[in-house]
Amino acid sequence: MYTLNVNGIQHQADVTDGNMPLLWVLRDELGLRGTKFGCGMSLCGACTVHLEGEAVRSCQTPIGSVEGKRVVTIEGLTANGPHPVQRAWIAENVPQCGYCQSGQIMSATAFLKSLPRGKQPTVTEIDAAMAGNVCRCGTYARIRVAVADAARALA
Repeated sequence: MYTLNVNGIQHQADVTDGNMPLLWVLRDELGLRGTKFGCGMSLCGACTVHLEGEAVRSCQTPIGSVEGKRVVTIEGLTANGPHPVQRAWIAENVPQCGYCQSGQIMSATAFLKSLPRGKQPTVTEIDAAMAGNVCRCGTYARIRVAVADAARALA
């Protein structure tokens, strides 16, 4: 049994293997299905969540390593309406199939939060921050614009 703080709520996960990936606990034990399974090897970013404010790949994060730490999924990104990154995603019409979008948004929000207040990221910085997230539909140009839009909104 593991005690997890997910989206600000304490959960008891009835899991015996501490090596079980966080992804499966979130989806199968807690019913939080916004975090997606993509490759299972930490290569595509579809499973990205925040662990203590940092973007991590939940498919390769053992449940035993997150006990007592704050986990935030796409469902818990904000308590009151869409996050500025989500609003930018909508405004720029980023998603096509949408499968990768929760991971993309979680990576973008962690990146923007890591910037000094008011700093506007360069295209190179955005590309580097988002490089670990794969979009099968190829909406990278729209993702880049949405991240920049969200940075301006957060400034």
